[in-house]
Amino acid sequence: MEALFNILTENKNEDNAYYMSKYMKFKFPYLGIKTPERKALTKCILVEKSKSDIDWNFVFDCFNKDEREFLYVGIDYLSRVKDKFIKDDIEHLEALALIKSWWDSIDSIAPLVGYMVMKHPELKEEKIALWIESDNIWLKRLSIIFQLKFKMDTDLKFLECAIKKNAFTGEFFVDKAIGWQLRELSKTNKEWVRQFMKENQLSKLSIREGSKYI
Repeated sequence: MEALFNILTENKNEDNAYYMSKYMKFKFPYLGIKTPERKALTKCILVEKSKSDIDWNFVFDCFNKDEREFLYVGIDYLSRVKDKFIKDDIEHLEALALIKSWWDSIDSIAPLVGYMVMKHPELKEEKIALWIESDNIWLKRLSIIFQLKFKMDTDLKFLECAIKKNAFTGEFFVDKAIGWQLRELSKTNKEWVRQFMKENQLSKLSIREGSKYI
């Protein structure tokens, strides 16, 4: 962690940091290191770490650092070692989703959750169904978009449940997630999405987002 901390802090850019933080509504401080540079700077460290068992302490340390780039490094690392996930690691992903939650962290964790579900479909009922009912909007968002890239493998019954139970939260990030998921699904299953939107009451935002390719 020290080597990672040093290499990133040595390359901070205060001008970039201001605008990156501004883009995120000043919710988090940044070092000002953009994605291509961050990936280049940390590649050797992550490649080496990826050769061993998953270091969850490292990931949680990254998520708990002040500057947002460290969280992104944690995600980069998990993306490299996802083949080593075991079923119980869903608990770690849930815990990470609750640390300094915002759309960027949740949308990065969602594909990892999706990957786990493809390997362990029973997690939908055992864990993600609980997120649908959660009071936490970020877990709700995860329950809706974890299938974002599933295309024809999307569990339509589960998705329908997730959307219907969260269609009236009035939360921007939940409504946006519903629309985003429907939009992506419409690329491979346009008729289902069209019929679903016709038969169910959704927010204007969800309808607008979901209708883009219909």
